[in-house]
Amino acid sequence: MAPTKADIKLKEEVNKPFLGMFFTLMRPKQWTKNVLVFAALIFSIRIANVDMLGQAFTGFILFCLVSSCVYILNDYVDRDRDRMHPEKKNRPLASGALNPQMALAYGIVLLAASFFAAFRFHPPFGFVLLLYFVLNVLYSYRLKHVVILDLLIVASGFVLRAVGGGLVIGVPLTPWFLVCTLLLALFLAISKRRHELVLLKSDKGDHRHVLEYYSMDLLNQMNAIVTTATIMSYALFTFTSGHTIHLMWTLILVLYGIFRYLYLIHVEGRGGKPDKLLLEDRHILVTVVLYAISVMFILMVFDK
Repeated sequence: MAPTKADIKLKEEVNKPFLGMFFTLMRPKQWTKNVLVFAALIFSIRIANVDMLGQAFTGFILFCLVSSCVYILNDYVDRDRDRMHPEKKNRPLASGALNPQMALAYGIVLLAASFFAAFRFHPPFGFVLLLYFVLNVLYSYRLKHVVILDLLIVASGFVLRAVGGGLVIGVPLTPWFLVCTLLLALFLAISKRRHELVLLKSDKGDHRHVLEYYSMDLLNQMNAIVTTATIMSYALFTFTSGHTIHLMWTLILVLYGIFRYLYLIHVEGRGGKPDKLLLEDRHILVTVVLYAISVMFILMVFDK
């Protein structure tokens, strides 16, 4: 019998160089989530300088390293359940390509070095990273099994990224922006749960226990509520952010991006990996790039 794609991928993982497996364990493809650290810099483009860019980039790197430590911990804790997942079974720990204890030790050393650098770089930012890590540890060991709360914890991680990005460059973020970030993150988290529910079908409880407490109708209704709230909150943000009212024109891009994601979820059956969709779906990628360019252009030309 010819080998399946999953078998080929597993063989490739096993044959990877030793250091390459550790790098894979850090999930660099998911570092795109940490781009949110640059949000405060984009909305402060009129006063931005090279130093602020360097500070934001340092914050981005530190968030990438600490989030990688979280992924290592998650893979260590979930390695048995991941073996039952059609895609996650190919990860280094679930596949057996990497020793679990060695991977955990590597994560501890990386985490210690990251926190040392963070607190030397910017103490308040270090505390944000610490809170981010603690929440994710609680999530990995307990809170991911608590229905609804698991979604809120995932979304709070994105809010902390935005807050951290504002702290390192010394720029406060408006409450409406943080609300928008929370709601958009909830939208992505709910969409991911929905995708897992579809993917695992009748065996949903064998991988992620909390899926036993969700239903497709519930997740669809939650997504409808969060989608509406996100659009309304962003619209209010463009009027109350203290910047030019011309920011309201970017609402068109936000609407298209959300509608495109809903299309991918409900028509194409995607949405399980938001970070992957950002890089693979041309419409989403172009929308995000145009949004960032539009915000910077509007603020530089019209903001006073």
